[in-house]
Amino acid sequence: MSTTATVSPIFNAQERVLCYHGPLIYEAKVLKTKNYDEASTTTGVVGPHYLVHYKGWKQTWDEWVPASRLLKLTESNLAIQKSLQQTTTTSVHGGSTTSKAQNKSVAGTGKDSISTRAGARKDGTRGTKRAREEDESSKKPDMKLTVPELLKVILVDDWEAVTKNNQLVTLPRSPNVVEVLSEFAEYVKTTKPPHLKEPALVIQTVVDGLQCYFDRALGSNLLYRFERAQYAQVRKQYWTGPQVIVGQEKEMSAIYGAEHLLRMLVSLPQMIAGTSLDSESVALIRDYANELMIWMVKEKDRIFQREYESTPLHYQNIMRS
Repeated sequence: MSTTATVSPIFNAQERVLCYHGPLIYEAKVLKTKNYDEASTTTGVVGPHYLVHYKGWKQTWDEWVPASRLLKLTESNLAIQKSLQQTTTTSVHGGSTTSKAQNKSVAGTGKDSISTRAGARKDGTRGTKRAREEDESSKKPDMKLTVPELLKVILVDDWEAVTKNNQLVTLPRSPNVVEVLSEFAEYVKTTKPPHLKEPALVIQTVVDGLQCYFDRALGSNLLYRFERAQYAQVRKQYWTGPQVIVGQEKEMSAIYGAEHLLRMLVSLPQMIAGTSLDSESVALIRDYANELMIWMVKEKDRIFQREYESTPLHYQNIMRS
């Protein structure tokens, strides 16, 4: 028997929330709630779902989302929204080619986003040694990535193909994320870039971590609404469906490719901010992520899909319903 009906919703109808859409967070309102079981889910996730309307967006963008894509409307989460918007806008900044994506990145964001600094002292005094140590320990390491210009263009074209042209990346991809990261690891082991710390020892741990981040983030943070029915189909085919043999399930990193990996990389600073990694570890991931993007530019013609596939009318009707 399914237990999804007994799961209480975390968010309520008419509640104002923040919602992940693609790599960004937007202000939204919960319109309805309902539980999905394995047979009815359209997102690949079982349990409570919420019909959300994005602030300032047309009703055609309303969609059912799982709880993993929603955040409570709090000051700390508004700060995350603002930081993510600034980082992604910077990533796609540069010339008229990116103007559409920049307009998209600011749609639906709240007017009163609040950024707070933990441990700030109003009186300007130095305080006690213990207080200063607590202030230092509460600061999150800052992770700044350098996104190559060519990858910025790919990000914009990717966004436009999916959200404007109703196209999809062909799945499964070849090479997939697992293969892309494996090839990058071999490249690092062979070339041993001098600016990377202990590449022969560290690279496998780094790519394993990036693959883990990808598998966890894909369904909740990295997809546009138009891709969700495709994602649900893929999950059923390779992970949850009755024809899948136990022990032979495929992670999404074995299905998706460089297009979605790039989306994750530009979202990585916000993902890392939610962890307890120390400054040294964050710097290590930053350096390898930057090197990975440089390598992706070199391999762009081979790892990125040139033409996305057009979707049949029945798929478009599903996504409009």
